[in-house]
Amino acid sequence: MIKKYLVLIVLAFAIIAWRQQDSENVDWAEYLGGPDRNHYSALSQINPSNVQDLKIAWTYSLPDSGQMQANPIIINGILYSVSASVQAFALDAATGKEIWRFGDPLKNWASTSRGLAYAKDRILYTAGPNLWALDAKTGKPIESFGDHGKVDLHTGLPKIAQNKFIISNTPGTIVGDLIVMPLRLSEGADAAPGDIRAFNIYTGKIAWTFHTIPYPGEKGYETFPKDAYQNTYTGAANNWAGMSVDKKRGIIYVPTGSAGYDFWGGNRKGQNLYANCLLALHAKTGKLLWHFQMTHHDIWDRDLPAAPNLITVTRKGKRIDAVAQITKQGFVFVFDRVSGKPLFDIIENLVGKSSLPGEHPWPTQPYPVLPKPYARQSNELSPSDISPYAKNKDELASILSKLKRGWYDAPSEQGTLILPGFDGGGEWGGAGADPEKGILYINSNEMGWIQKMAKNKDVKSITGESLYQSYCANCHGADRKGNPASGYPSLVGIDQKRSKAYISQIIKQGKGMMPGFGQIESESQAAIAAYIQCLPPKEISNSSSPQVLPYQMTGYNKFLDEDGLPALSTPWGTLNAIDLNTGKYLWKIPFGQEPLLVKQGITNTGGENYGGPIITKSGLLIIAATKDATLRIYQASTGKLLASYALPFASFATPSTYMVNGKQYIVVTCGGTKLGTAKGNQVIAFGL
Repeated sequence: MIKKYLVLIVLAFAIIAWRQQDSENVDWAEYLGGPDRNHYSALSQINPSNVQDLKIAWTYSLPDSGQMQANPIIINGILYSVSASVQAFALDAATGKEIWRFGDPLKNWASTSRGLAYAKDRILYTAGPNLWALDAKTGKPIESFGDHGKVDLHTGLPKIAQNKFIISNTPGTIVGDLIVMPLRLSEGADAAPGDIRAFNIYTGKIAWTFHTIPYPGEKGYETFPKDAYQNTYTGAANNWAGMSVDKKRGIIYVPTGSAGYDFWGGNRKGQNLYANCLLALHAKTGKLLWHFQMTHHDIWDRDLPAAPNLITVTRKGKRIDAVAQITKQGFVFVFDRVSGKPLFDIIENLVGKSSLPGEHPWPTQPYPVLPKPYARQSNELSPSDISPYAKNKDELASILSKLKRGWYDAPSEQGTLILPGFDGGGEWGGAGADPEKGILYINSNEMGWIQKMAKNKDVKSITGESLYQSYCANCHGADRKGNPASGYPSLVGIDQKRSKAYISQIIKQGKGMMPGFGQIESESQAAIAAYIQCLPPKEISNSSSPQVLPYQMTGYNKFLDEDGLPALSTPWGTLNAIDLNTGKYLWKIPFGQEPLLVKQGITNTGGENYGGPIITKSGLLIIAATKDATLRIYQASTGKLLASYALPFASFATPSTYMVNGKQYIVVTCGGTKLGTAKGNQVIAFGL
């Protein structure tokens, strides 16, 4: 009898475990598929033999439109995601019927959103500076969390950060009863410090903090000038791209970005830990276990752009749990997940000095021996590497010959070619992976950008113009003409297109990828608004403008031909499969098309892309990401294109896949607006 009961108990536990495993297999329960951020699904109903038979199963049109970067999560038959104006919503995952929607598009709209997190029957997501906890069934705020359902993300940061721009457009990472939050901050000298903080998912209270700009007595303090942590002109070193977590070991892996100001670091001399690092932290306490810095003293905006992949590889006959980090500069760094020991040799290569007085680049930068870069490097180019499709080849070759283009050449007044560009290489879409086979799949950009520095004028008085130059000129240009080809609109004539109230609102709280400037006084905000509307200038008597730096970058300028196409030779985008057991490439193909050239019968050029792939156990690689508004499905083992489907709008988001009632779906959000594409508002699900 006892044996019988024991058998029944064992069977019961087995059924529970099977159901839990089955739920994990059919759901897409976390951002990018799971805590390992591998974009991987064990589903196999959709496979290479039937992928050409996919049909649209349902569509959902949102009441707003614009850029949508969200990777939806699907749990127990319900899809949760975020709209272009940062409204959270829930849909029936089998029909697309709306269950609830939360948020006011006219309030706290300060960014795009890449999704949300789910834990303990609650949704955790951000709008503006606030982290919200919503009831997953109703979408209503949970009153017991923070202040009636929300926590201001300024909470727990030092006094110097209290009025500075802070949002989060990547979902937090759930570890037990904690959510560890990424932050998006200003990229200038006015950036808040990028402390990593864990909040309790029930109360909203802070559980721990890790200082990315170290305090006195903390390791790394000596890599910044004295007391940099409390200076108003040195900040950031933040995680904005999201994190991965090894739940079995209780380790969270946190990639960080550059310290502010991004492009001139004369006021932050030193190596600048823990900017541009992969951090391994104890998930319950925030204690540092190990770190590796991938760009020392960053003056090129080489933020780590995506959460790392947690995979298992075989090295010298031994299975090793590893963590792989992609980068904007086209490198993959691979480490033992526990010890932090590199699995492939990393060389510190010498780099040049700066021609700008006061700037002291770090003398070396790390270069992994394997894998080889998945994007071309600037030092590999010559004037012959101009696009064969450009009409002004001679002019472009002359420009290229005059630019500095050595590996990690320091910013200069002469101008430097940044390749891979400021948007990579790899970007926030991240890499897909087969976690057991140890294969990494990366979509990459091949766009060159021109980084040029200019000496700032000595400012004797603060005016709307000087404030504009400090806060706005990097993107919109010193002449307010912007750079539409690079994605930065002109502000000339904006007073004829937008109301004064709208302009003031955008300056204060931001919109899309533009940060708000709520940290400066209302008088200063009004002065900027007056300047861009060509109203009479007014001197500001007491402004919270940041320290005026000696040098500033003249703008985010892509290297383009006269038709607005990439000036460098093709491919302009690639898709790569790398075997991290060996560090060797399995395949590499051009990815995407340029619509302007397709009309001329020119294909296979590759193109700029944003958003990542997903990988299935059935051997598929599924990706949108390109401006030609197409969902493509490849054979993961070979890179062969199996099927493609036209989308109503470009999709710059990573898809998801899930199963409901025995049917597998692929879902993608179509939002457009990047790369000159039309704005959209649809969520589309495909099925057999």
